[in-house]
Amino acid sequence: MKAFDATPSTRSDRPLQIALFITSAAWFFASQALAGRAAMGLSVRFNLSDERPLLGVLFLLFLLGIGFVFLQMIAHQSSSLREALGLPQRATAVQEWGIGAAIGWGLVVLAVLPMALGGTLHVIFWTAPRAFWLVVLNLAMLVVSALVEEVAFRGYPFRRLIEVVGPTWATILMSTFFGVLHAFNPDATWISVLITIFAGVLLSIAWLRTHGLWLGWGLHFAWNASMGVLFGLPVSGIADFSSVVQTRAIGRIWLTGGDYGPEAAFFTILVLAFGIVVVVLATRDYAWNYTRKPIVAAGYPMDVPPPAEHTAMEQGPKQAPLVQILPTTPQERSVNEPPR
Repeated sequence: MKAFDATPSTRSDRPLQIALFITSAAWFFASQALAGRAAMGLSVRFNLSDERPLLGVLFLLFLLGIGFVFLQMIAHQSSSLREALGLPQRATAVQEWGIGAAIGWGLVVLAVLPMALGGTLHVIFWTAPRAFWLVVLNLAMLVVSALVEEVAFRGYPFRRLIEVVGPTWATILMSTFFGVLHAFNPDATWISVLITIFAGVLLSIAWLRTHGLWLGWGLHFAWNASMGVLFGLPVSGIADFSSVVQTRAIGRIWLTGGDYGPEAAFFTILVLAFGIVVVVLATRDYAWNYTRKPIVAAGYPMDVPPPAEHTAMEQGPKQAPLVQILPTTPQERSVNEPPR
């Protein structure tokens, strides 16, 4: 995958990038509606009510990939599905995903630990066979949905916005948009929106430091899976991912987040701020390998033709060779005669 240039486009190219960004955002919402209808139809037809969320995100990922590849073709930029989604093929892809997952899990542990120490968590276990099947479905759904959100908010549209306004403003705008959309989740508050914006900044930095979604995808998945499946807490106000472990947090809202979950707890802002530092430190090698601009040697380029005057001088008539004049002996004496 060709290295992405994070500098804004020229003035003449910006209208195209703006049009691509708006079209890709509109396609995301249209794809959501189409994928939801398709998943609903299949779940009703084949009695797959438990599998419906997974089917929905699979259809959505497929539609996003097809749409973004088509937009690349319109922009006269040939692109594979991997490149359009933002998943470059490289040797460190699995390693990046694993590091992101480790960071996401660690941040959730850090966010939940004060609640556990304060005795505000009340846990029950559901050990019926269906509960374990739901764990498998929920993990599969979360790994795909995390990729879908990364593709939609840090993938193709994000890159188009960077080319219009640069990485800083693109991060601010997309993270704000990311937070505002989560305001429609159940039991959302202004603190939950603010925390989601911080999460968007964290995930945007993960992309900016690697120019790929591998690390951000792993982090996003591990955050949601640890929160919902491992600890049984609501994920952005949605409690449907808790099956075997079901937890209710009772205590101060700034610490527990109430019914919305830890993503509405003010303490989580500090956790995300710490996460930004960790991501920056953990991606030093990736930032050097994948985001640095190539070094251009100083001086004159060596592959340009020489000046015409120099070429003409070389092709002109050649001068006569130099003749060395040796010293001669005087006429009045012989060579073998000693000097007087």
